[in-house]
Formats: sequence, structure tokens, C-alpha cells
Amino acid sequence: MNVRPINENDAPVIADLLKQLGYDGAADFLRDKIHSLITDPDEYCLVAEKTDGQVIGFISIHIIPQIALKGDFARISYFSIDEHFRSRGVGKLLEEHCERIARERNCDRIELHCHSRRVEAHRFYYRQGYVESPKYFVKKLS
Repeated sequence: MNVRPINENDAPVIADLLKQLGYDGAADFLRDKIHSLITDPDEYCLVAEKTDGQVIGFISIHIIPQIALKGDFARISYFSIDEHFRSRGVGKLLEEHCERIARERNCDRIELHCHSRRVEAHRFYYRQGYVESPKYFVKKLS
């Protein structure tokens, strides 16, 4: 398995992965969104692909400055693994890349929102070391 930066040609498979999360209709504007994200120095979008090049997951991370604290924080905006490839380590691999990026950017934590209906996703985040914090999952990096 390989992890690489997203590119505009990934738009159709990313649209399908978003659809699996319940976000239907992104295909019409996704190529432009991807272009915008890959030109933003505080945004990291990565895909996981099989050795044959088939994209089977992606993660979108945004680095957000904090004015009151020394470190910044990383926010996982979107994270999806193809339903046929879940529980095979793909999510763990992408989350580890996210953590590496966050540490390199001097972030003190990673945050994300995850809908209450996504119980299996919650189990994944707990296994990765996240804790629930009122409405957020937070992973302390220090």
C-alpha cells in the first residue's frame, strides 16, 4: 500500500468515498475543490492506494493556528476508507501520516468531528488514542 498526495484526477474515486459517508453530489465540484486544497499550504490531502494504483481511502487535514497557545492544531476534515477495505489497516496508515504531519507542523493535538451515528468510526478513533472531549475527539501530541 502507498500513501501519496491527492490530485485532481482522484476526483471520481473521492466522490465515491464521500458518497459512502453520506455526502452525495460532490462530483460536480470536487475537481475544483481538490485544486483549491492542494494549493493551500495549510491543507494536506492524502490518498491510500493499493500497489495497482487503486485509491481505497483518503484523509483531509487542515493546520489551524492558535493565538492563545504555543502549538497549532490539526483538524481532520474528511476521512474515508472504501467500505470493501475497512479493518485492514488503511485508516491506521492514513491517520499515522496525519499525526506525522501534525508533529512536523508543531501541532499540539489533532481534532475532528464525527457524527454520533458512525459508531465503528468512533471505535477506530479510540483505538488510535483519541478521547472524546464534549463534542470532539482529541489526540494530545505532547
